[in-house]
Amino acid sequence: MQVTLRKVTKTPLDFEVKTDEMTFKGFLQYDSNKLILLKAKLSGSLSVECSICANEFSKKIDEDIEFFISDGIYTDSSGTLVDVVEVLDSSADMNELLNAEIELIKSDYNSCPECAS
Repeated sequence: MQVTLRKVTKTPLDFEVKTDEMTFKGFLQYDSNKLILLKAKLSGSLSVECSICANEFSKKIDEDIEFFISDGIYTDSSGTLVDVVEVLDSSADMNELLNAEIELIKSDYNSCPECAS
């Protein structure tokens, strides 16, 4: 699902992207200075590797996601740290953002039920 960032306004633009096991649902809304706010819920189950025993297990995912999308290179003039994804062609690929969030979860420290106890 492609979203043209120039068409995102102060009125929230809803989106929903699904894979077989995951749902990425939320909205995009213009914030300021070419920044688009993305607020979403990532839910479902994901096969991840245990960081202790290396066995794969299914992890239930229910996370709130919030970051900004910049239409172009982002320069932080205020000195505050914010999560910003830079998009260089004025179009955000929501499937790509979903896959990036999934990869972040997979790369995190995950422990299976046997190792967690």
